[in-house]
Amino acid sequence: MILPITAYGSPVLKKVAKPIDAEYPNFKELISNMYETMYNAQGVGLAAPQIGLPIRVFLVDASPFAEDDTLSEDEQATLKSFKQTFINAKIIEEVGEEWAFNEGCLSIPNVREDVFRKSHITIQYQDEAFNTHTKSFSGLLARVIQHEYDHIEGILFTDKLSTFKKQLIKGKLLNIAKGNINIDYKMRFPVLKKKR
Repeated sequence: MILPITAYGSPVLKKVAKPIDAEYPNFKELISNMYETMYNAQGVGLAAPQIGLPIRVFLVDASPFAEDDTLSEDEQATLKSFKQTFINAKIIEEVGEEWAFNEGCLSIPNVREDVFRKSHITIQYQDEAFNTHTKSFSGLLARVIQHEYDHIEGILFTDKLSTFKKQLIKGKLLNIAKGNINIDYKMRFPVLKKKR
């Protein structure tokens, strides 16, 4: 089932998400719905807060990036086959040169900006069977995982922009929060308080 994606301005996107265990209700159905929702919106990642759930779950399918012919064949092969669900993730280490990449977000449609992130990460997480893994990732894959991980920490890519850049996109962000956008996937917009 395709779920509505929570839009910028919704409080759930700014909360630090809570861990879950194998008893989480309808878990397999939730993961299936999240993948369906992500693919419907042409995303490469989706975190539970983006469907309104403040839990430590996110998914990544990096295969769309495998089409990038500026990448090495090894990188393309890695991205093409990478599909992973991350549960109760914790980034243990972020190292290497910071590099910029033009990021976007399904919760912040039609806004893309260069974001600086470290090039290598080590992350501990559980898979869909709640088995624990510790793995290292680098390059584009590390970036996608960092972006989704930020969601479960209550951080959006726009939070990482300079004050000047934030000023430039302020109007766009307000329009998203108000629902004044054209988008070809289902979204849920925040209920904004009226000024008195």
